[in-house]
Amino acid sequence: MFNNQLVSTLNTFEFKVYNYVMKHHQTVIYMTVRELAESCDVSTATVLRFCKKMNYSGYAEFKAYLKMNAEKRGQLAIPHGANEFLSFFKSINNDEFDALILSAAGQIAEAERVIFVGAGTSGTLGRYGARFFSNIGKFSNHIDDPYYPVNTDMYKQAVVIVLSVSGETTEMIKLAEQFLLHHCKVISITSDNKSTLARMADFNISYHAARVVVDNEYDITTQVPVIYIIESIGRQLANTINAKMSQAVSSM
Repeated sequence: MFNNQLVSTLNTFEFKVYNYVMKHHQTVIYMTVRELAESCDVSTATVLRFCKKMNYSGYAEFKAYLKMNAEKRGQLAIPHGANEFLSFFKSINNDEFDALILSAAGQIAEAERVIFVGAGTSGTLGRYGARFFSNIGKFSNHIDDPYYPVNTDMYKQAVVIVLSVSGETTEMIKLAEQFLLHHCKVISITSDNKSTLARMADFNISYHAARVVVDNEYDITTQVPVIYIIESIGRQLANTINAKMSQAVSSM
């Protein structure tokens, strides 16, 4: 609800106001500045300083923000049911998407190792992807720390698969830049093929799912398309590996 950097500037008494608002924001909308001050056991001046530090001109603007935020939370329509998923599967039921999966699998097959990269929910999916690829027989690991150091020796002959819903996460973009500087091939999987990450990657697969964000902060966009893409690449990769092994055996 509030900027964490601004919250960190609050003193002890102002933080009492912050805590009360976070726990009772639905009722604070209807309270006067004096009533809020009494509930927090602070002065009205402290409440007004809190508002200023949160970048509001005064208590009236602060309450207006709380009310608007409450209305948004009440109006948020979160997609549910099968239609959202059916729309995705219909959009990829074509030769173009199959060609993308085949191309991605071919590039990965040539690499010595695969590294999945993501933060938050994408980091969890990166862990899943690394295990799925390892089950296939492709040496894979994952990085879910956006500040993980990148060095030349560790990432030689590697393909990096960066997962990001928006494709605009600053930390993921910086990490992708580091991999590119170390001559790693970068494959991005995002919901927007025009995002920064998609455009800077060597290869991109987009799934065009409608983004859903709660409280302007928490992304709950469906990750079903990401799992499907990871598994599709993995299964095609398994076919590619098996085909190479068969050719090697037949040439002996």
